[in-house]
Amino acid sequence: MMLDIVVIGLSVTSAWGNGHATTYRALIGALAQRGHRVTFLERHADWYRDHRDLEEPLSWSIEVYGTLREIPLRFGTLIRNADLVVLGSYVPEGVAIADWVTTHARGITAFYDIDTPVTIAGLDRGLQYLSAAMIPRFDLYLTFAGGPIPKMLEVRYGSPLARELPCSADVSVDRTQLSTPKWTLGYLGTYSDDRQPALEQLLLEPARVLPDSRFVVAGSKYPPLTWPSNVERIEHVAPVHHQAFYSRQRFALNVTRADMRALGFSPSVRLFEAAACGTPIVSDRWPGIEMLLKPSTEILLVSNTRDVLDILREMPDDRRRSIGERARQRILAEHTPAHRARQLESYYLEATMRRRQRATDNSIDRSAQVADF
Repeated sequence: MMLDIVVIGLSVTSAWGNGHATTYRALIGALAQRGHRVTFLERHADWYRDHRDLEEPLSWSIEVYGTLREIPLRFGTLIRNADLVVLGSYVPEGVAIADWVTTHARGITAFYDIDTPVTIAGLDRGLQYLSAAMIPRFDLYLTFAGGPIPKMLEVRYGSPLARELPCSADVSVDRTQLSTPKWTLGYLGTYSDDRQPALEQLLLEPARVLPDSRFVVAGSKYPPLTWPSNVERIEHVAPVHHQAFYSRQRFALNVTRADMRALGFSPSVRLFEAAACGTPIVSDRWPGIEMLLKPSTEILLVSNTRDVLDILREMPDDRRRSIGERARQRILAEHTPAHRARQLESYYLEATMRRRQRATDNSIDRSAQVADF
């Protein structure tokens, strides 16, 4: 099976303040390796243009458009003829694009929600990138959040078919090139108001208590803050350097946004990246995390500063390395980009069968109506 796939997403050319880029690059790269033809469409934005960190890929295509009108004018034929058209979350004017795509695309249409808890929390208030009325019009709703959430999207919002498609990350880590840890605990993530209190409690306060240890916080959009002197600040780490960044940490901190923590079952791409490097993860707690990695043996869950300090002070190095390696093996066994590509293929086939069945049922209903008449 070889598919023509169009993905309309936030940005794949720049990962600056954009966690979607890592997920898209991993998934599309795996799809291309499996022989599919993929074109990614992204809206021009000065922010992303000025911080692009992806060269033109060899095995798939990128097109940048400037206005909404360019979608039908430049890419109308491409979208109409594609086997699968995927619209991602947070795309500017996404509701209008969803309306056009679901009206004109002949192939399977899918919405890929890499922000499902934020989407669900905002649907009633109104979102620029998706409306509740649009959900039933997509053949397939792909959600990075799992557990009970796909079924909720079908029952509450009328999706004909909702399936889990979590994030993934590059797992081709050269273990012989991994560096000696430089930092005791590190964090990679764009600034967010609702994450900052947890970052303060789980990294900055431990840094104040352990002045002889070194910590690091990397990510963009942070406001002016007073950082402890033993916390190194890095404005941005390009995806190509993520593996080196994680491999230089004794432990990697995962902090979850409030909506995602409340809904649960929403692992971020950073979890997959750190685990793929064999770096043991210290994470806040939320429902469903134990379905991704087993607590205490594959991931370390904490609730407060004291929990973090106990780990940093007391955990023997052999156990620390064992936890990181077990997590890495779990990711390699279940959560690689190749796994995600195969999942998407199976969902495409399922959505195709569902569409054919609906067409058959509608034909039977029309025949019955004529007979009754």
